[in-house]
Amino acid sequence: MKSSKTNNNKALGISRRDALKFVGAGVGVGVLAASAGCASSMSTTQSDSPVNIPVKLATNTQDPWHKTHDRVWLGGEFWANPMEDWQVKEGHAHCINPGGNRSVHSLTHQLKHPQAGFTTSVRLQNLQPSANDGGGGIRLGAKSELNEHKSNCFARQGLDIGIIKNTLILGAERMPLTQDIGQQAVDLVITGTPQVGAMLLNVKVLLADDQSILGEQSLLVSAEEILGNVALVSNLALAATDYQTDAQEHNGSRYRFSRWQMSGDGFEYSPEQQFGPILWTMYTLSDSRSDHGFVLKLSALLGPMGQSDNQTVELQVKRNNSWHSLGESHIDPHASLATFSVQNWDETQSVEFRVIYQQLHTDGSQTPDSYTGTIQANPVGRPLRMASLTCQNDYAFPYAPVVENVVKLAPDLVFFSGDQLYEHHGGFGYVRAPADRATLNYLRMYYQFGWAFRDAMRHQPTVCLPDDHDVLQGNLWGEGGAPMQHIERDPSASILGGYIQPVPMLNVVHKTNTSHHPDGFDTTPTPSGLSSYYGDLIYGDIGFAILADRQWKSAPGGIGVVVGETGQGEEPTYVNPDFDPPNLALLGQRQEAYLKKWAQDWRGHQLKAVLSQTVFAGIATHQPRPDRYLKYDFDSSGWPATARNNAIDIMRESTALHICGDTHLGTLSQYGVHQQRDSNWAFCSPAIAAGWPRWWKPDSIALKVQNRPAHGLDNTGEYLDAFGNKMYVYAVANPLVGKSGNRYVQAHEKGSGFGMISFDTQAQTYTMEAYKFLIDVNDHKTTNQFDGWPVTIHKDENRGMNRLS
Repeated sequence: MKSSKTNNNKALGISRRDALKFVGAGVGVGVLAASAGCASSMSTTQSDSPVNIPVKLATNTQDPWHKTHDRVWLGGEFWANPMEDWQVKEGHAHCINPGGNRSVHSLTHQLKHPQAGFTTSVRLQNLQPSANDGGGGIRLGAKSELNEHKSNCFARQGLDIGIIKNTLILGAERMPLTQDIGQQAVDLVITGTPQVGAMLLNVKVLLADDQSILGEQSLLVSAEEILGNVALVSNLALAATDYQTDAQEHNGSRYRFSRWQMSGDGFEYSPEQQFGPILWTMYTLSDSRSDHGFVLKLSALLGPMGQSDNQTVELQVKRNNSWHSLGESHIDPHASLATFSVQNWDETQSVEFRVIYQQLHTDGSQTPDSYTGTIQANPVGRPLRMASLTCQNDYAFPYAPVVENVVKLAPDLVFFSGDQLYEHHGGFGYVRAPADRATLNYLRMYYQFGWAFRDAMRHQPTVCLPDDHDVLQGNLWGEGGAPMQHIERDPSASILGGYIQPVPMLNVVHKTNTSHHPDGFDTTPTPSGLSSYYGDLIYGDIGFAILADRQWKSAPGGIGVVVGETGQGEEPTYVNPDFDPPNLALLGQRQEAYLKKWAQDWRGHQLKAVLSQTVFAGIATHQPRPDRYLKYDFDSSGWPATARNNAIDIMRESTALHICGDTHLGTLSQYGVHQQRDSNWAFCSPAIAAGWPRWWKPDSIALKVQNRPAHGLDNTGEYLDAFGNKMYVYAVANPLVGKSGNRYVQAHEKGSGFGMISFDTQAQTYTMEAYKFLIDVNDHKTTNQFDGWPVTIHKDENRGMNRLS
């Protein structure tokens, strides 16, 4: 039987180890085959994906809040929903929002062994009683369909055990307590005893002061019901409401928790699942082409610390088998990160690094936290390989198939082109103001990105760009950083121009994404105070121009366009001149001046690439359904057409490949300005997890096409987009309709995946690959990639000297 299983897995193109991973995540091997052809005391050193076997918990462990300084962040052992609604105060975890279903999940302890017993307890107190009390207590069996600890943190259901209005609740069971506890602290103690495939739960409520029993209840439940994450919940009986729609009548009481204890072999204790204090790192290494030589820039992101916490992080490197300090950096109090810059770096050698944070406790003790990685040697004398990723909608969090495939491919450089988060990330909505709360709201969404992809960034340089959803807008026409006017007309920030969020929060978005980039070309803030980050990176004999292709972009409202409505009655082939008046901006004058200089500067590199948020063409005809034709997508950087053509005219001289994302639709195309195919090629990567779906189906609406590529695939060839832009579409990764209840299968159906680009300086070529979501790159199947890929082009083709047909 063992041999048969092994052979079956080989036939599917995945290893037995990988197959078991996917089965454990709720994705069967059969699904993989079918889809392959489809379009503190617990502190620990954080390391690579662990190979050690998690241990059962033989001894009692307790939260460290009794010795934690007051702060927002509860600690690396926990995930708070939402982070901005919780804080450590006077040794307790306080929920500071009376909204429903606010929770704190243990990251290091999960109930996984139904054949073994367990005990968990917590001290809780109602600080703000309400007639609409939703109760406080413990949730067992909180799990997603994957039942793994990260995605489980966002499950809002399970077996709830707690106290509501002097009543002990145990699932559907209710029992009045023997006295009115009011605002007195009580201990909630839950003991699980295995009962032949089931679990007998015994629950006691004790008055904290004298440990007198106020109530006791038992219930036999299926073991499956309690497996998964364990969480503390404030207002567990009330529905979770988004911050921006909260109303007084939705609110309940407000609880605080302490002395959360877990013990017994029913728990699996996995200390490597701790997330923080150091959450993750990102770095770049770049040739400054100056006396500074190669410059290392590294940022270490931490959970938001308090005023009494340690405010510095140390960077060390390993040389001659010993660690050497490169100095300390202060934590930015708003962005909660520390940035290091080291000049004249020896780029010829790979070196291990670690960042160390000494966590100070109220009792005077310290707990060190260390995060390790590798600063790679500059990859010269061979092709440089870059992973290109974009758009991670959290329905597919934590995106394990993509993360694991990128780690397996071990690229030399990792590029995230934007939308590391969306407004709904993690639930509980977005916050527009005040700036400090809006910043915390953003950070906890952004932390999901690092939580998912940190192992893909641990040993490779990373370029990371913010886009519209990163600044909590449905669409972004930045107007040079101008504040959005009349925001009451556009609460989702999808129609109007300018930025809706406060500038201090926006600058944190820029800082958390780009502080590890090489210093920008011109970092002068815009008149509103918004920071600027565009500039270049020289690495592996490749010159990269990093652009912000929405920060200076004009808004369509300025020419009377109503986004999503204007022009819908027009014929598909009609190009409306009213939509391209003079003086509209795409990149803006500052970035155009930079791009022109960069295009002519070949010092230190042999090939070029432009990295930006989205493609300079309107390559989408239908959204968000395959039968809904939408002629104009002003979010596309095919608009404004004249500004687009001007940018490409500047870029053509560089012979650069344009690499981007954003559209949720993987495409490979070539720009045309004066004639078809006279300019740069553009690789728009598939989304990590496509949300709003788009299709490119010009053949279905009878758009005129010429010179279809030799491969003969539908919907390819030379077209004009809705704005009249010339473009040659060589390959497109049109999605299916996402229907599956499994997040990973749904992402696969929706055309999700990632890109890889190989830069060969000797052959002067670029090779582009577009991988699907639910595959294993190690099996090298041709069906792992979307139709039309892989593709190799020569540098000269980026200025119209075409070889590919």
